[in-house]
Amino acid sequence: MNQTGEWNKARKIIIGIIDVLLFIGSLLLSFYFKFGRNIPLINFDAFQGSIAYVSVIFIIVNILFGTYIFYNKSISDFLFITVIGQFVLSLIIMALTFAGRWLAFPRSVILINFFVGTILLFLFRVLVFKMYQRMSGSKRVMIVGMEKEVFAAVDNFTNTKSIRHVVTHVVLSDYHENVLRHLEEIDIVYLASQIEESEKLKIYDLLTSKEKKMFLNTSFENLIMVNPNMMNIEDESIIEVSPFRIPAEDGLMKRIIDIAVALIGIVITSPIMAVTAILVKKSSEGPVFYKQIRITKDGREFEILKFRSMGVTAEKDSGPVLATSNDMRVTKVGKYLRSLRIDELPQLFNVLLGDMSLVGPRPERPFFVDQFKELNPHYYLRHNVRAGITGYAQVYGKYASDFNSKLNFDLIYIKKYSLILDLKIMLQTVKILFDKVSSRGVDESERAILSEQEIEARGIKVIY
Repeated sequence: MNQTGEWNKARKIIIGIIDVLLFIGSLLLSFYFKFGRNIPLINFDAFQGSIAYVSVIFIIVNILFGTYIFYNKSISDFLFITVIGQFVLSLIIMALTFAGRWLAFPRSVILINFFVGTILLFLFRVLVFKMYQRMSGSKRVMIVGMEKEVFAAVDNFTNTKSIRHVVTHVVLSDYHENVLRHLEEIDIVYLASQIEESEKLKIYDLLTSKEKKMFLNTSFENLIMVNPNMMNIEDESIIEVSPFRIPAEDGLMKRIIDIAVALIGIVITSPIMAVTAILVKKSSEGPVFYKQIRITKDGREFEILKFRSMGVTAEKDSGPVLATSNDMRVTKVGKYLRSLRIDELPQLFNVLLGDMSLVGPRPERPFFVDQFKELNPHYYLRHNVRAGITGYAQVYGKYASDFNSKLNFDLIYIKKYSLILDLKIMLQTVKILFDKVSSRGVDESERAILSEQEIEARGIKVIY
């Protein structure tokens, strides 16, 4: 059973089929709104001949956007996913209309379908989401481990959008004994920090016997077991642990796609970059572009290119510091450039030069890399791949404000790498352009760890 609980694959398939039928229905309605009952034969023949292909594209786009994953979402998320999904699909259909008469969809029908389809699909998805919430219910979670990690985990669980998991207990000592004592009051045990292996095994055996779940944190010891390969040698089964590196053949294909998309991206965004260059130049003194030394694959230094969003003396005044929310060094124009990520567009040239990839760990400055390496001996592993314009941590690490959390996301990306994952991250990146929380910098004061009194005030039992 996956993270969506009782909502198994069969239900998702049914939801997907209804989704497609609603999409087809919205297209027919759009033809009706345009032509009434007298739809031109050439257009109706094109609809009949291409609807199967368009439906497949519809499903692929929505799977990549995570439409059918209901965990950790809100109604506003479904509104965004539906609007952006319909927009992307409309662009694809419009592009295909230039391919030949086999897809003779009038542009006006595509435009009408954008609005009609968005309304129908959004209403259906909200209905399904409400059913999911009612049927799935909440699971009671006990968080086990050291105080700092446990209290930080409580903060993450209580700040998430999902009501799927509710923290009811935290255990700070005598782990197995306390889990056993309160076992009937919980559904899941989350090990938020590393504990003695013998204790962990006893807890796991206990939970297995009672058919209850265990969650593990993303410590390095757990991360190395992501995507293992099972091997059988005679009568012995062996687990092969793969390194934190993208296979050579996948890396070659990734590079080819990087070059192709970067070239297309530069052509398409050139008007935006031209306007941005003028705004930056007129808004404050200094160069249009900001160049800075960063670290990429194999620890190699390169010069990253961005539109300047700060005053020219920002670094001289403050020294090297991480960007924060409400950063006083950022210019008025720079705030808008950062919120829409337009300041990152020149990095398409870095991709062409081979310094960066479209997707990968965000590149850091040598000053911070040296600090992070001292704090975490595994930090160097993120440099086994090219730095990226966007990345797994930027898309899925909304609440990851410290480097360890972001490092874990980067290592998960390397372990789980596939071209489909890259495509999914690029599409999901569109979402964070409109997410103010994701667009802000680091501000640790906003993520202060909860105290024991604050945790107890939320009705959570603190057990020593």
